[in-house]
Amino acid sequence: MKDRTVKILLVLNLIVLTGIFLHQPLPVPSVDAQTSPATKDNPELSRLMDEDQADRTPDDPKSIDWKIVGPRDAARLKRVKELYAQNKLQTGADYYHAAMILQHGDVAEDFLLAHELCVVAISKGDTRAKWLAAASEDRFLMNIDRPQRFATQFRCDGPNCEFHLYKLDAGVTDELRKGLDVPSLAEAKAREARMNKKK
Repeated sequence: MKDRTVKILLVLNLIVLTGIFLHQPLPVPSVDAQTSPATKDNPELSRLMDEDQADRTPDDPKSIDWKIVGPRDAARLKRVKELYAQNKLQTGADYYHAAMILQHGDVAEDFLLAHELCVVAISKGDTRAKWLAAASEDRFLMNIDRPQRFATQFRCDGPNCEFHLYKLDAGVTDELRKGLDVPSLAEAKAREARMNKKK
């Protein structure tokens, strides 16, 4: 009798376990895994961003020779737009690199596209794009003469001018800034003071 009870319990356990396993949903590939492991970053976009950043490395932003950097920016911007139109952006890094170059464009549409590319970069796992998403939104708003939201943009309107934090919409909290890896408003104001101290 004891053996029969054990056998019945074993069969019941098998039935229950089989039922559990059969009702488990099959694993579905993550929506976040939008880039296959075989996809490589576009080396041209990486090089273009490195060149873009190298043109902006002086300690004093006022010392940049825009007569030299301006045409370089225009050529990089043109090439990035070509790569974007040809669907050559695949990885989060590709979207981030392209957004960084577009961030240095001339028109509001460049900054808006940079912001949108940052959103895609973040969705593909490149968290470096968080700050740039905020900065490109601020630059877009500044370009259409609206207050910025994240306090990432400073202006200097002449050869010997002081830098100032561009006008600001008070609707963004420091907690939201933190969520996008943006310094607090107090830190932005301290940076403004440091920028003008170098004069």
